[in-house]
Amino acid sequence: MTLQQMFDPAAVAVVGASATEGKIGYEAMANAVEFDGPVYPVNPSGEGGLFGEAFVDSVTDIEDDVDLALCCVPGPATPEVIEECGAAGIGAAVIYAGGFAEAGEEGERLQEAVVAAADRHDVSLLGPNTSGFVVPERELLCSFASGAEKLPAGNTAVIAQSGGVAHALAFQSRRQGRGVSAMVGLGNRANVGFTETIDYFDGDDRTDAIVLHVEGTDDGRGLLEACRASETPVVAYKVGQSDVGAFAESHTGALTGDHELYTAGFAQYGVPTVDATDDLLDAAAALADSPEPAGPNVGVVTAQAGPGIIISDRIQRGGGRLPELRSETQQRVDEILTGVTYTGNPVDTGRPMPAFGDVVTAVAEDDGVDVVLVYELYEQAMGFPVEALSGLAERVDKPILFSTDGIEEDMADDLAALADAGVPVFETPERAADAAAVLARYAGMAGPAADQEVVADD
Repeated sequence: MTLQQMFDPAAVAVVGASATEGKIGYEAMANAVEFDGPVYPVNPSGEGGLFGEAFVDSVTDIEDDVDLALCCVPGPATPEVIEECGAAGIGAAVIYAGGFAEAGEEGERLQEAVVAAADRHDVSLLGPNTSGFVVPERELLCSFASGAEKLPAGNTAVIAQSGGVAHALAFQSRRQGRGVSAMVGLGNRANVGFTETIDYFDGDDRTDAIVLHVEGTDDGRGLLEACRASETPVVAYKVGQSDVGAFAESHTGALTGDHELYTAGFAQYGVPTVDATDDLLDAAAALADSPEPAGPNVGVVTAQAGPGIIISDRIQRGGGRLPELRSETQQRVDEILTGVTYTGNPVDTGRPMPAFGDVVTAVAEDDGVDVVLVYELYEQAMGFPVEALSGLAERVDKPILFSTDGIEEDMADDLAALADAGVPVFETPERAADAAAVLARYAGMAGPAADQEVVADD
């Protein structure tokens, strides 16, 4: 199965397009017409046009080669629509309707009928029971949610079992000024699930990190194998530490499974896990925008002791190490800043100063340090050491993370300069430390033996 027609189509059909505001067929069409290719509203009851495009009765009446159909029809009508899509040579479809496998035996039979129709014609199905996907760079807004057109392009692919979580992560990424390469809500995973989407976005030039929201899957081994095969870093948020199994099953037809088995499996297959949506995006930013860390040793440079203590404690609790700096590094720091507050690890300069960037460089060049985390409260007279940080990660071939706080408008120009330099920035010491800890865990993970059973399939 290839997902090229789904995520990189030449033309799109909106089946069940409606002129009535508030209906999914209207909202989906309103978003879809932002696409830079042809978009066709399909509805035998439609009259005239919609958003400047003329209604057609069926996808089989479209003379153009359509790759993707957005199905805005009720569940019982879906098998017939997928049959028509297959007859028209459409290779991918998004099914928004619910009432399938998540809704009991009758829904399961309906989903089986949809999958059978798709299998007969080799149609890739996203859903059912999904709010769709978005690829911002192509203005491919295959979602009925409002605000999708405002999602900026970034380099993280969000793959979430829940369409609601997928959108929440994407909107959160927008607020953080990061954006996404794609946002995908898998829903019931009729024949497109984690395995297929991880494989696709691993080969996507726009994607430098993949984040997963996982409730549960009946193919745990396939999920883990896809993660291990991915050259693009993957981070996972596995929900279900408490008993939410019945709720999850009614949501996307998934059992949550044994949480510890999942997290152990992810770890053994090279996938760090986190416990919050903002942690997921922070980890992705650290992995996507940085060289791959060689080990778990973190060097911390802070201009204020209190945040430095928080960072040091949290990194070590999160699986990272704070090695003692090499004697030559400590000597360099002593020469740069005589009377520096603390020259171990972390290095505490007491406050920002003109030579702060030189201290960061000295720590970054320490051969015993694999990841560098810098914390500095903003002081307008000093600014950030942008010149020192620009290109430093590439030169020393290790991640350099930066954390700060201050008045937004005062920091705006310096933060923009750091963003232009490709330096991942975090708003709190805790978030920065957690991102550094993910890098440390990622560096220490190794795959299991090929025949080792780690996660039991649900």
